[in-house]
Amino acid sequence: MLSVLQHVRNRGDIHRALRPCSRNTEHLYGFSATRTETVDKRGPAITPSRTCSGKRYNVPPSAEFVARVSGIATMGKLPYQNTADGLDAAFIGVPIDTGTSNRPGARFGPRQIRAESAMLRAYNSGTRAAPYESLMVADIGDVNVNVYDLKDTCKRIREAYRTIMATGCIPLTMGGDHTIAYPILQASAEKYGPVCLIHVDAHADTSDVVLGEKIGHGTPFRRCVEEGLLDCKRVVQIGLRGTGYSPDAYEWSRAQGFRVVQVEECWFKSLASLMAEVRAQMGSRPVYLSFDIDALDPAFAPGTGTPEIAGLTPIQGLEIIRGCRGLNLVGCDLVEVSPPYDTTGNTALTAANLLFEMMCVLPKIKYYD
Repeated sequence: MLSVLQHVRNRGDIHRALRPCSRNTEHLYGFSATRTETVDKRGPAITPSRTCSGKRYNVPPSAEFVARVSGIATMGKLPYQNTADGLDAAFIGVPIDTGTSNRPGARFGPRQIRAESAMLRAYNSGTRAAPYESLMVADIGDVNVNVYDLKDTCKRIREAYRTIMATGCIPLTMGGDHTIAYPILQASAEKYGPVCLIHVDAHADTSDVVLGEKIGHGTPFRRCVEEGLLDCKRVVQIGLRGTGYSPDAYEWSRAQGFRVVQVEECWFKSLASLMAEVRAQMGSRPVYLSFDIDALDPAFAPGTGTPEIAGLTPIQGLEIIRGCRGLNLVGCDLVEVSPPYDTTGNTALTAANLLFEMMCVLPKIKYYD
């Protein structure tokens, strides 16, 4: 951001690129502003300093002053840094689709989500959350995956998340296919013990072996149960639907103690009451939120690898995430965005907004009354 501003200043156009604020700029735009000399009738220019409420936080540049199309794409146009050191939360990409069983392309998901996230602004108008006045957040790039070896990729993910979580940082993950939840939850359980899980998806992802393989995007939560990574009495799966390989595709989930909320239970209703029950069930335990974009109906999110008709609406997706407010969230992911099947970019745009909403329900977030 600073390099862009310096370039504009060197061209003598700073006062056309940065307009003065008519109100308190710190409250309105999420950063404080210092005034410079007046050079035309429009008044003094302002220069963002990335401070907020008297504290130093990373604050994205406002599109009122810096064009959305400018700069290198990071999540929400946040600063990039190499590690999670000093961060309360971090956006991180895991660009794989090696575990995909149908349409590929999710390896490009993090890149496209970042591009579409340029539309995001600093405040949540619906909940009045102010994440950039609450947490130090940055984009820490992608895990260096091995696109030729899924098992090695899982090892790399697990090691990367051990390092991230050791700093106390909460990871907000952009997938990638749903295989990534398995090594992330391995790292989570090492730090917190068995964690609670809110799993939003069209599919249960509890298969045992698929085409002779035990690791893939249809098996992560079976592996997690086998390794004792989950508090099975506090696992909720929401939005499950579609055809199955047996008359009851979710029998195994229920046998483990999972609460299964099939999509038919969600049709034509608000999910606020469901989430009140989920919050009571989770209590104060560490909770991981895993959101597969195919939980949403493909009319809203067609850019995914395994679409199923008659899914959740984006409104219900927001209700689920906002319903996590007050929980002890220790990590979140948004997976299975496949840009080759996302011809308008709306699936990635929806994913970016859902990730922003996840950040807005993390512990210690400030809300305006």
